[in-house]
Amino acid sequence: MSEDASLLQDLNDRSREVFRRVVESYLNNGDPVGSRTLTRSMSEKVSAATIRNVMQDLEYMGLLGSPHVSAGRIPTEKGLRMFVDGFLEIDDLTLQDRESIDATMGKNGSDVGAMLDNIGAALSGVTHGASLVLTPKHEAPIKHIEFVSLAADRALVVLVFADGHVENRVFTPPPGQTPSSMREAANFLNALAEGRTLSELRGVIELEITRRRREIDGLAKELVESGLAVWESGSELAEGSERLIVRGRSNLLDSQSQEDLERIRSLFDDLERKRDIAEFLELTEAGEGVRIFIGSENKLFSLSGSSLVVSPYMNADRKIIGAVGVIGPTRLNYGRIVPIVDYTAQLVGKLISDRS
Repeated sequence: MSEDASLLQDLNDRSREVFRRVVESYLNNGDPVGSRTLTRSMSEKVSAATIRNVMQDLEYMGLLGSPHVSAGRIPTEKGLRMFVDGFLEIDDLTLQDRESIDATMGKNGSDVGAMLDNIGAALSGVTHGASLVLTPKHEAPIKHIEFVSLAADRALVVLVFADGHVENRVFTPPPGQTPSSMREAANFLNALAEGRTLSELRGVIELEITRRRREIDGLAKELVESGLAVWESGSELAEGSERLIVRGRSNLLDSQSQEDLERIRSLFDDLERKRDIAEFLELTEAGEGVRIFIGSENKLFSLSGSSLVVSPYMNADRKIIGAVGVIGPTRLNYGRIVPIVDYTAQLVGKLISDRS
């Protein structure tokens, strides 16, 4: 039995009601809840002193906290987790929310990237939070690779896939590259690339570099290692194996008090540097359906104190290929947002499966 489940069993009916009402009030308005306020809403008549004692017990258990000495109580991250797992009632998806999401799906024809961009904007608008969309990698076999020098510190790689898809990615090459060395690197890659995806190609190249390290020109080897490492790690949006779409930054900033703004800015600094973005898929792979990460439960949001409601979407082979989610303050309306994220993920998966 988990610690939260054990705590839940230890609560009597009065403690459960006090806890539930404190959390629900906090999620609705973000304010601490005092004992006198609760006396007016409890199902049985009980004194403020009795409620204060119950709240003190809940605070001792780590479920409630007090932002100021004289203030009421608010739920801790531990309390929010227990509420989500044991008390949360999931609402039905409203017709208005469903229509808002559906309206984005028919646009842009076969352009999956534009469709996902619109979905991110729609999720942000519907939930009044910041949306997150992790798009699938293009895993078709490669037909041809070419490098083009743009400047001393910028180069373009053109990737032509066997299914006709073409991608142009800008990256920073190692110092000292020449058009000649780039052609050599492209020739080396093309000799190995045919019939292989980018992921497969990287593995083959690592083996080849190990076997033929002395035979490969030093500068060309550097270009290969640097370029492919950039593509695979996703360290920059235009170069990553996955593409991250974040929408609704202003929604998240507007929903916070002034003292929270610096923490929220640190969240977006992390997002914009693309730290740990690949981890979103790993987080969702433990099981199908929506998962909720509160505050420090996800290291990416540990400083900002934000919550993430995220769900994977799958292709026709039932393989997880991406994720959609909503980022917001810990006092998100989880009951409403969970079905929105769930519905969006299922719809995206179906559309991508149909188009493929």
